[in-house]
Parts: sequence; C-alpha cells; structure tokens
Amino acid sequence: MKASHISAIAQKLIAQKLPLFIWGAPGIGKSSIVKAIAKEQQLDFIDLRLALLDPTDLKGIPFFNAKTNEGVWAKPSFLPSDPHSKGILFLDEINTAPPAVQASAYQLVLDRKVGEYTLPEGWSIVAAGNRETDRGVVYKMPPPLANRFVHFEMEVDFEDWKAWAYSREIESSILAYLSYAPSMLFTFNPSLGERAFATPRSWSYVDTIMKSGIDDEALLFETLQGTVGEEVAVGYMNFRKVMQKLPSFESILNGELKTFEERDTKVMIALIIGIVNKLKANPTQEAIDNVIGFSLALPSEFSIMLIKDMQHNKLEVEGSVHWGEWVREFAYLLA
Repeated sequence: MKASHISAIAQKLIAQKLPLFIWGAPGIGKSSIVKAIAKEQQLDFIDLRLALLDPTDLKGIPFFNAKTNEGVWAKPSFLPSDPHSKGILFLDEINTAPPAVQASAYQLVLDRKVGEYTLPEGWSIVAAGNRETDRGVVYKMPPPLANRFVHFEMEVDFEDWKAWAYSREIESSILAYLSYAPSMLFTFNPSLGERAFATPRSWSYVDTIMKSGIDDEALLFETLQGTVGEEVAVGYMNFRKVMQKLPSFESILNGELKTFEERDTKVMIALIIGIVNKLKANPTQEAIDNVIGFSLALPSEFSIMLIKDMQHNKLEVEGSVHWGEWVREFAYLLA
C-alpha cells in the first residue's frame, strides 16, 4: 500500500484508538508517516524501542509496599502518565525485540494496560517493523500479538515520494535524477548484504550532504557512495553534469526566455524540476503566465509533465492568460 494511502487510513484508525502495524523494508519512511500524523494533529509522540527493554522494564519493577503489606509494580517513567494528555505511543521495530519482551506488550496493546499502568484514554498505539524477508535481526511475531493489530504493508511509490520531496524542498538535482530514473529511489536487496543502498531515507541524507557545502568532487562522490551505494552515486554524479546545460530559471519566470532548443531527456526533466522549485519560491501570476507560455514551446510530453507538477504543487495554472491556449494544444493528450 502506498504511503499516502496508509497515512489517510491511519489518521482515522488512530482517532478510533485501534492499534495498527506498518510493515516494510528499512528506510522507506514508516516512522516518518506516524510522526507526521502526530505533528499534523498536534499530538504528543513517544518513540519506544522494545528491543532496548527487558520484560520487567515495560511492566515495571516490583517492590514491597510496607504500608499495605503488598507487592506492587513501579510504573515505568517513559510511558505517558498525564490522564488528560493525547498522543501516539509508537512501538518502532517491535519485532526486533526478544519474544519475552514482545509478550510483555500483549496486554498493553490489547487492553491498554500492563501491570499497574494504564495508558491514558487520549493515546493511540502504532507499531512498525521490518519484514522477515528483509533479513534484518527480527523475531517472528507471535500470533497472539500479531492478532492485536490491523496490519499494513508499505510499498515505495515514486509519485508519493516526489510529492513529499517537493514539499520538503529536496535538492532539485535529486528530484530530477529520480524523475529520470525512479528505480534508483529504492535499491535495497537483502540478498546482496550491501552496507549502503538507496532508500527514501538515504536520499534525504543525500539532500543534507548536497546542502552541506562539500565542493571537492572526489570527496563528494565518496560520501555519496557511502550513502546510496556506488552504482547509484555514479548515476547521480553524472546526471548533475547535465544540469550545466540548463538556462537561467529566472529568465523563464520573468518572460525573457521564450523557447529552449535542447531535447535531451535528462536535461528536460531537470529543467522542469528546476522551474517548479523556482516557481514555488515566487508564485506570482506573472511568473505562472510566463512559465505556461514557455511550456507551449516544449515537446508535448514535457509540457504536460511541467503542468502536472505545477498542479500537484497547488500552483494556479487555470487562471493563466495562456491556459486556454495550452488546453487547446495539449488537453487531448490527457484523455
């Protein structure tokens, strides 16, 4: 299931306090989805790694109460205690925890309590983990625990990631390269045992690396190779050289540049990504008019790609003085 679909459903299930489990390969953004929901709904967020706990850590430490002559359990301080609070208790990588620790989570997940502790009414439980086929250090989840969740398996979808990347202002060269070679977004192969491979998470690292100011090409390549792997790093570095052929985006937005003769696919994709990113920073009606006028001189497939990306980024193309002309020219290709 695509990340955007999981996010939409998860918001509704979280509101109903129904436990859910998100499965998927490493680095594809499982935890990011849950954090984003918490932020959007202004909920507290606790990331609890059961693999770091002993069974007694979750249930609490037993001690003797001399006043009542009873044995009681000390509630763990890392769990939410304010009865009026609202949030998400996120059990990340739950299936990397030993079976004894997973067993201690049974009651917490189903009954919202464990030992002397009760989860506040305003809190929801969400879990995530890698699949056994990913060859990570995981334990098979016991059926009694698995049956306490609604399960979703998350897949990597480029269009989903592209929308996210635009919203986070990811480096234009990364967006352009992956638009040209979307299979390079996720290259994880558990049978190869590689230390570095491309995932949505590692591409966010690449974005940080590119914005860090490393200006030595050899050192930059070594750094990227250690982030997304050699093959992907070579492809990305070569693609970046293509971007030297791009015209000034400002000249397109201000109407000075009316046409562009280059037809290399790599260059054209980089051009479109660059225009949209630049337009997002200056979304005036004049700039939108100039961009749509410029798109009329592009090959049809790239003109449509440009307009679609503008629409996905909520840039108002329909109000442009050139919109009617664009529709007459290219609308039939959208059918």
